[in-house]
Amino acid sequence: MMRKPYNGVSTRKTVQTDPVLDRNQIKNNAGGYVFSLDIWKRLDRFLILGSEGGTYYVTEQKLTEDNTTVLLSCIENDGIRAVNAIVDISVSGRNPKQSPILFALAMCASLGDKMTRQVALSHLSDVCRTATQLFEFLEYAQQFRGWGRSLRRSVAAWYTDKTRHQLELQVAKYQSRNGWTHADAIKLSHPKKIEYNDIFKFILGGDDVETHDVIHGMLLANKAENVSEIIKIIDEYKLPRECIPTKFLNEPDVWRILLRDMPLTAMIRNLGKMTQVGLLKPLSDDATLIAQKLTSEEHLLKARVHPFSVLLALRTYKDGHGFKGTLRWSPIASIVDALDNAFYLSFGNVNPTGKRIMLALDVSGSMVATLLGSSLSCREASAAMALITAKTESSHVFVGFTSEGGSYYSLRGTGIDLLNISPRMRLDNVIEYVESLNFGGTDCALPMIYAQKHDLSIDAFVIYTDSETWAGKIHPFQALNEYRKTSGIDAKLVVVGMTSTGFTIADPTDPGMLDVVGFDSATPQVISDFISGNI
Repeated sequence: MMRKPYNGVSTRKTVQTDPVLDRNQIKNNAGGYVFSLDIWKRLDRFLILGSEGGTYYVTEQKLTEDNTTVLLSCIENDGIRAVNAIVDISVSGRNPKQSPILFALAMCASLGDKMTRQVALSHLSDVCRTATQLFEFLEYAQQFRGWGRSLRRSVAAWYTDKTRHQLELQVAKYQSRNGWTHADAIKLSHPKKIEYNDIFKFILGGDDVETHDVIHGMLLANKAENVSEIIKIIDEYKLPRECIPTKFLNEPDVWRILLRDMPLTAMIRNLGKMTQVGLLKPLSDDATLIAQKLTSEEHLLKARVHPFSVLLALRTYKDGHGFKGTLRWSPIASIVDALDNAFYLSFGNVNPTGKRIMLALDVSGSMVATLLGSSLSCREASAAMALITAKTESSHVFVGFTSEGGSYYSLRGTGIDLLNISPRMRLDNVIEYVESLNFGGTDCALPMIYAQKHDLSIDAFVIYTDSETWAGKIHPFQALNEYRKTSGIDAKLVVVGMTSTGFTIADPTDPGMLDVVGFDSATPQVISDFISGNI
């Protein structure tokens, strides 16, 4: 049953460089007036998108400072809620990178009240799942606090609560990060567990451990003289790549034995290297094995492989060279296809709504800012995100804000047009297409204006943007209300924020508008639930 169209927004037109009088708006970095996110939604954006690389308008340092202020407000307002948000996002694997999570947990463990600090530190092992992450957390924490009893106890528990094999793997695989070593952490936290005394002695400079596990295997690997010897050691001790001397890492047979027990995330990171050394070849058994692992939804979700990691791997692997460094390879088509499939599978099942959806991509100049400090731009990433909904929904149409504006102009150089994107296209081809578009000014009101002008029946508009909108003759929320009035459809608006600023074009007082975070792995299902009326 159709709801009565929302009538809480004035239909009087206001240019986007002026605020609407009956709405509490703020000026964004581009000079347009938009809405401010509350501190909890801003926290989610920061935890998922971070501030690395900054944005088109804001430097990384300024964006970090702004988000730090927001995080402090959350801690002061409700520290336990802030900790729970941090832990939930991290444990569920919704975040592409762990650094913003570790920074936020360190602030909670240092600057919150007594209960907040205790709860934050009680989740140290839940969030810091590797020694690398522990070291990064300690570097952040040391900026905010000293080594009190609670921090020493929590770090000690990080070591003693693990099984012996788990601890040896962490010690051998992750030896240092950010200037921290296991010896530093052990000296400061003083963990005590008699069964692990030999491991602690090894960390502090001992020669070996009493049992023949990972650390012993690593020491043997350091003494190996030939390929057959190192392969035998890897096989017996199940050593990871990090424990193998560099001189053996150009040998295909070494990578073949490593591949057998290699975690999925490590496998994705090393696709280029395995191709470069000659392990992966067209139609080879090894390439087939990797393709099978990449297209297993069960394995992807169990390993917490984030869609962003897959997208970045696809872009990098297909290019045949890394974002940094000198490594070069000739990509294998079956691996490229498998990465394309893995991207969609890594989001899990998304329920279709059966609604008519317009997917609007902001391809403006500000969206060329990189996402999470990677080689991917926000405009490329937004196209990839939109494809998840397009693959799920049979009734959809793509539009983009381009300078051509063949279908509609709002101002000179600011227009909108249909995009030649199909979910049947491979993801890397869509990214290349979007990157080739001529961008114009940002007017996020245009999707609704376009639909009204062309008499399109749209149940939901999904706009992927940084909300640095300024160029229109009417605000986006006003344009939506006009579309509702003229079409008789109680259309919804979903704004997918692609940067961790505090701006949104969604009116927070309108229940038919929703702001979500770009590249949150939960976002596609949240969009589906909102459009369906389930949330």
